[in-house]
Amino acid sequence: MTVAIYLDHAATTPMLPEVIAAYTSALSVVGNPSSIHSQGQNAKRMLEEAREQVAASVGADPVEVTFTSGGTEAINLAVKGLYWARNSGSSLSRPRILVARTEHHATIDSVEWLAAHEGAIIDWIPVDPLGRISLAALDAALSSSPDVAFVTVLWANNEVGTIQPVAEIVALASAHGVPVHCDAVSAYGYLPIDFHASGLAAMSISAHKIGGPVGAGALVISRAATVTPLIHGGNQQRARSGTQDAAGAVAFGAAAGVAVARLADTAAPHLRTLRDRLIAGVLAAVPSAVLRGDPVDRLPGNAHFTFPGCEGDSLLFLLDAAGFSVSTGSACQAGVPEASHVLLAMGLPEAEARGALRVTLGHATTQAEVDAFVAALPGAVEQARSAGYADRLTILGR
Repeated sequence: MTVAIYLDHAATTPMLPEVIAAYTSALSVVGNPSSIHSQGQNAKRMLEEAREQVAASVGADPVEVTFTSGGTEAINLAVKGLYWARNSGSSLSRPRILVARTEHHATIDSVEWLAAHEGAIIDWIPVDPLGRISLAALDAALSSSPDVAFVTVLWANNEVGTIQPVAEIVALASAHGVPVHCDAVSAYGYLPIDFHASGLAAMSISAHKIGGPVGAGALVISRAATVTPLIHGGNQQRARSGTQDAAGAVAFGAAAGVAVARLADTAAPHLRTLRDRLIAGVLAAVPSAVLRGDPVDRLPGNAHFTFPGCEGDSLLFLLDAAGFSVSTGSACQAGVPEASHVLLAMGLPEAEARGALRVTLGHATTQAEVDAFVAALPGAVEQARSAGYADRLTILGR
């Protein structure tokens, strides 16, 4: 069996050997970090050292790091926790949430849940055709609405890779005393992040996007911010109850250390060089392909295209059969492709949005792998364009 070339690092990254070693070693340690005997305190020491590593990787204090089960929980804790905290014990109700439709579904589903069950009012802030949030629209919403609970925004879009103007967003919100949560899951490990310098109230991150394990994430909460917990019973952490996963934290800390080291050396520029080689190669091999997202201010490993006349899922499965693991960046339910909500929010017609393909590189990706993908792509595109409905069912294995 041919080993597939993995080009879907935005979905998850392979665990690093040093992380696996740290993880397996920590799994052999017995003790609840909340226990006061020596074995419990040994587990706590490991846990807190890992918290220090994660905090240092984003320019935060250890006390500001609340470990979670992943990025989705961290986002839910931030969105719901900030909303509840801002609307508790205050004479001024703050039901309004400012958010763009290009956010990850963890954010969109959370704010829509608050609207359906908690009386929240959602103001959808528009984005431009590159996926960048409109600062003018955000400023207008903040200026006209004294009842804003918070703003939530991606640091960088997980589908099209566009980096958001976080500093400007925080500055606008701060002028009105409004806290900002940032989903930095896709940016973490690939862009420099300084939580204290950012002025954010809260920031979500996850381990499995930087070579750590699935099931380990964190919400970084500013000392000045208040977040109402989702989970009660024990108060083991500032904003989350539950027995803490010391081994998962150790693995997260090890991955965080590697991520910081990579940002400090030549790994990040190398990733950008590979990305630019991929983009240039795709546009030359398939001239009708359209690069989506900001062509310059984008994640270093992200290349996102639409291919006119193609269904993204057909293209994905054809490439998979050719030995390449990529993503459409859109949901697929019961074999019926669903256009990306990100591309639709950027103004693309549904027909164009359905022909999307996201290729995301990792630090272990090689130039040979990029060139092999570019060489295989034209044939897959041609076959996808010629595939009728019956052919699509065959491609999808139905």
